[in-house]
Amino acid sequence: MAKEFDAHRLDVRRFAEAAGEISAEDPVGRYARLMAETEGRGADWPLRWTAQGEWRHPGHLYPQAWIHLKAHTALPLVCQRCLAPVEVPVAVERSFRFVADEATAAAEDDEAEEDVLALSRAFDLVELVEDELLMALPVSPRHETCPEPVRLSAGEPEFEAALAERDNPFAALARLKPGK
Repeated sequence: MAKEFDAHRLDVRRFAEAAGEISAEDPVGRYARLMAETEGRGADWPLRWTAQGEWRHPGHLYPQAWIHLKAHTALPLVCQRCLAPVEVPVAVERSFRFVADEATAAAEDDEAEEDVLALSRAFDLVELVEDELLMALPVSPRHETCPEPVRLSAGEPEFEAALAERDNPFAALARLKPGK
């Protein structure tokens, strides 16, 4: 019989030793920080993730607990070019090695290719899923080709006409000089 694991309070060592697997399909609305990025849109869109535990070098003096995570969804973000909604697929596939404590994790993380985290008996795997998806978001989401032509202010007749009507700021400064 497969052991049940709680994704919100995961005993990482036991999960790795058992080669446990957890997966879920949740609506994006259950992830508050992702919802903040979508400005409240797409709450019912699916977010799927799976985590697999692995216990490496069990007979070694220092066995290693690993979690392999895969997650994907699509989020309705705002195109930074045209400011219209754009659907952005987001996916992560990462492996995490767990060590005895935070100090060891901090010391080894810079040197290791994989991410190094502190071993915990109450690890919040769901929070890790959300963290990883947030870090995978594009800095500036955009359409490949915006649905409407992007209106730029410079070089457009209305903008040029408005500039022509304005006073030159340097001329206004010159009038302020004493003796003028």
